[in-house]
Parts: sequence; C-alpha cells; structure tokens
Amino acid sequence: MVHSSCGKRPRNFGQGKIMTVPSRSTSLQAYSMLVYRKALHPEFFGIEGRSHLSHDGMDFEGWIFRGGHVARFQIDGQCVCEVLIEQTDTLPERGLVTSMPCAGEKDFEEQFSKRLVYMTSMQTETLSEHLFLSTYKEMIEHARESDAIMSAWTDELGRPNLSLMDTQRYRNEVHLQGYHLRSDCGLVLRTQTLFQVDAKNEEADAEAEKAGSS
Repeated sequence: MVHSSCGKRPRNFGQGKIMTVPSRSTSLQAYSMLVYRKALHPEFFGIEGRSHLSHDGMDFEGWIFRGGHVARFQIDGQCVCEVLIEQTDTLPERGLVTSMPCAGEKDFEEQFSKRLVYMTSMQTETLSEHLFLSTYKEMIEHARESDAIMSAWTDELGRPNLSLMDTQRYRNEVHLQGYHLRSDCGLVLRTQTLFQVDAKNEEADAEAEKAGSS
C-alpha cells in the first residue's frame, strides 16, 4: 500500500562522477524506489560499498553506488529487496512488488509473510546552493562518525554529490537510512526503511511445531 502522506521522517542532515543532466529538475524526476520479493544480481549496479548484518536467522546486505542503493533482507526463505535508482530500464520485472517515483513524500508498507513486514518512507527537498553544501558537509561528518557506507563524487563543474546508507540492527528489526544528495538540482532525497520480524508469530510458530511433534 502506497501513501502520499508523511510518515516517520529520517533525521535531517545538512566521494565519485556525475551523469550529465540537461536541467535542474532531471535528477529529482528520474529517481524511483522499487521493491522486489527476490534478490537482484549485483551486475545491475556499480557497487562502491557493501554492508552485511546477520543475526538469529535474519540476513541483511546493503549496497551503495553513485546515485542509489540496494537493501536486501531475508529470513525463513522470504526475501525483500529495496532498490533506489535513477534509471530503471535495465532492472527485471520478475518479482517486482511496486515501483514508486520518489518526488515528494511517500510511505509504503507490505507484509511479505506471516512474520516479515517491510515499511519505507521517502522525502525529497530541493535546497539552495548554500543549504545544499551545508547539508553535504554534515552528512560527510555523520558518515565518518558512524559505520555508514557511502559513495562521494564531483561532477564536471567540481560540485559535490553523495550517496550514503546507514544501518542499525536490533533484536527483531533492521533499520536503514538512505541519503542521496545531487548538486545538479540541489536535491536531497532521504529514505527510512524498517525490516521487521514479528516475534509473537515466531513464538506461536515454535509452540505449534512443538505441539505437532508431541
């Protein structure tokens, strides 16, 4: 289910080669969020950084590349794969759950199995050059102080751009924050994602299995 209203917002924060764009609005108009119920092959993306988390049957992998990210979460054979990217033409349609333009503010939620729930929210802003540079510097500092993975680069005019992914693992959840800053139009695109495993259903399944074997 896609919502155009505002949900939980990521925190506000004020290294690469940029694609040539004809206008200041191109990057914003091009961005899409795609959600799959299958893993995608890394050959679709120019990956520059990876992160991996594994705990109690949960497996998460994040990829960062110039202008986008991929986040894959898997448990009990169920897979959710989030892709944020500019050009979607080369990506497969098989396993695609939804595709959403990123402009504005949007929320999406889907229950992939009895135990696995996926939620994401997106927010875009177009900033002045001064505010964009301030946000860029703040995000670079945040990346240095955390375990975030990032891709930073400059365009042909020497203007800075940044893609960053920050993740946190909890007992039954993985949280993801994505930040994509594009200098051609002053774009700041923020995403916040939650992969949640229902512990109550986990306990119920264990009890049912125990009762069935007795």
